[in-house]
Amino acid sequence: MTTTVANALSDNDLTLTAAARSKMAELFSQVDESVQGVRVYAVPGGCSGISFGMTFTDQLNGNDSSRLFDTFKVIVDDGTLEYIRGVEIDFVDRGNGNASFVFNNLPSFGGGGGCGSCGSGGGGCG
Repeated sequence: MTTTVANALSDNDLTLTAAARSKMAELFSQVDESVQGVRVYAVPGGCSGISFGMTFTDQLNGNDSSRLFDTFKVIVDDGTLEYIRGVEIDFVDRGNGNASFVFNNLPSFGGGGGCGSCGSGGGGCG
């Protein structure tokens, strides 16, 4: 199990609201202890040109940066970091099972209104 990461993420790179930290800690407590953290990633395509997502990961790579939040790490590779720098991740619960992680302050890549503006376009941001 690899536990070292070359770079540390700062507030200027990525922040999480209290709601997002709480929900991630809750989710992280339910996964296998081999999980190293929550990976935030960018995928080309979607209404704004780039979509963001998150997944649990048991792997840390040489091009990853991470930030420890209470009981979990957020991990971002250097390719994603160039797109996500300055983003705030929030968790919004609208009730009736309508809850998701939301990426705020997304830089403009020449398209849509950011996370959650695509309607029924698929996976979204959570």
